[in-house]
Amino acid sequence: MSSSFLPEYLVTASNTGHGSDNKIHDDKIAQKFGFTGALVPGVDVYAYMAHAPVLHWGRKWLEHGYMHVRLAKPVYEDDKTCVTGSLGSKGKMLVEANARGEVCGVGEAMIEAPRAAPQTKIEKASMPKADQRSAASQLTLSTNTVLGARDDEPAALGHDNYLASVHESLGIYRDQGLVHPGYILRRANLILRENVVLGPWIHVESWIWNLRALRVDEPFTTRGIVTDNFDRKGHLFVDLDVLVAAGDTEPVTRVSHRSIYVPRQLRENVSLEDR
Repeated sequence: MSSSFLPEYLVTASNTGHGSDNKIHDDKIAQKFGFTGALVPGVDVYAYMAHAPVLHWGRKWLEHGYMHVRLAKPVYEDDKTCVTGSLGSKGKMLVEANARGEVCGVGEAMIEAPRAAPQTKIEKASMPKADQRSAASQLTLSTNTVLGARDDEPAALGHDNYLASVHESLGIYRDQGLVHPGYILRRANLILRENVVLGPWIHVESWIWNLRALRVDEPFTTRGIVTDNFDRKGHLFVDLDVLVAAGDTEPVTRVSHRSIYVPRQLRENVSLEDR
């Protein structure tokens, strides 16, 4: 099978999770889990990788493209990260993020999704107050649990700063006033951590259906429901079905979002106290 290759895209990774309540983005805690240092957020690695389909397909991909991304290995702060894209058969694009000579992120992007986005209607529930959240567990994140919705003001005020934080070089976002897909996917992480109390946790995989482009002047709402909760190799995983809608009415993005919400090390009672 012949392939055509896009220009390589080079990024020096930044850990935008510094100071986050997710301590997997803290050097000392991440090292206790066996990592070299703090992990760059997976949603930011996706943001780097989304450069490739937008470079090739432009706004059309933001309006109705698809991408499945798997975060195979961690990316660390200051890693020289190379994003590559290659076009194969049937309009599929293989996207990889490589750091330290390793493939850290693998994605398959298409201009038309191989199957329809989830169609389940997600009811709008109230977000719990921060001090009223329950600890994340197999009970509080049981299948069919509706998560509290998150309402966001238009992205315009902080969007330029966001683009700088993920080192985005394409002009389409500023020139056409469009929200970056990584900014949108970040909401899938936020809706999880704002509904339950989490220890260190890791975003590992997402399936993203772009349904229309979101403008930076549009408010939007993120709704979510738990679709699965399972144990694999000692880790507890949770799958979410997430809908992002402009003005809470027009679907923008649908995401199947997978995270390790209790790593194996926590279940094995690894001490995370600073020493």
